[in-house]
Amino acid sequence: METMQPFGEGFATALAPEIVLVIGMFTLMIVPNMGDAKFRIPLTQIRIPWFFGGKRGTLDSDPRLPGVFASMFFVIAFLLAALSYVNGMNVTMIETESGYDLLLVNEFSRIFELIFYGALALASIASINRIPATSRKDRSALGLYNNRRQVDFYILLMTTGLGMSIVALSQDLFLLFIGLELASFSTYVLVSFMKETKEGTEAGMKYFIVGSVASGVGLYGLSLLYLWSGSLQFTELTLAFAENGMEPLPLIALGMLLVGFGFKVSAAPFHFAAPDAYAGATSPVAGVLATASKAMGVIGLLRILLVVASPEATDGAAVWLIALAVLSVVTMTWG
Repeated sequence: METMQPFGEGFATALAPEIVLVIGMFTLMIVPNMGDAKFRIPLTQIRIPWFFGGKRGTLDSDPRLPGVFASMFFVIAFLLAALSYVNGMNVTMIETESGYDLLLVNEFSRIFELIFYGALALASIASINRIPATSRKDRSALGLYNNRRQVDFYILLMTTGLGMSIVALSQDLFLLFIGLELASFSTYVLVSFMKETKEGTEAGMKYFIVGSVASGVGLYGLSLLYLWSGSLQFTELTLAFAENGMEPLPLIALGMLLVGFGFKVSAAPFHFAAPDAYAGATSPVAGVLATASKAMGVIGLLRILLVVASPEATDGAAVWLIALAVLSVVTMTWG
């Protein structure tokens, strides 16, 4: 296994799909806002081109431009991840100078990245021209569409993909939680983004409230786990659970963490906001919630359960697998 430090040699190659998304976010911030504005030097009458703001050109004022750019960057990220997987990638651990594990790039994480980028690329393509650009019946909807709001929509899609990638790559539980929240807060806004419908705003609010409660419970479990083990690295947690993982404190902490991830996969009884979210969101966003968001929750659960139910863990760890099986059955029937 190859190890490297952040921004060291080979860092850009290992995280090429994620870097493409970051470049795409900055591109969406800059290109659609370019215009003929000029900046006046203070205390003078000299004006120099500023290129940001002012009257925009025909190309960068086209409301379809952000969707085209976002779709292009998602496709590029998908292809880079696919090529890395097909060509036989090197397992790469990204760690700090002190040896603290941060991210692990391997075939397992690449598979989930392909799911994330594929779903988000389809959602981005399907979201182009969701509101007709030449609507005469609803001038307010046309005004909303023709302003810079569509840029925000695709930036949120990209931050969702970036957060999901962090969840797939992380080797630290706190870093995993950051990625989970980055993706979650973006989806909260995406669900209620189309303000032309009352259902979307209401669904987004419900989704945000339930998701915030689940995240708060998960974060509290995270703090208990750190209090017990003194570390949130998966390698350290595996050793800690192998020695004395059946103590009450870590079991309570893991139960709270499962609440947070149970919400992301809409597992019963954390699924009450899901119907409203799917009904209020647009079809592309609902597709992301049903595929990429679910896959993110699944890989989060796998990361936690692999720590608990690892070969070195105690026999009592099988209780968590039984609990997960029962939760799955209840979700498929009652949920």
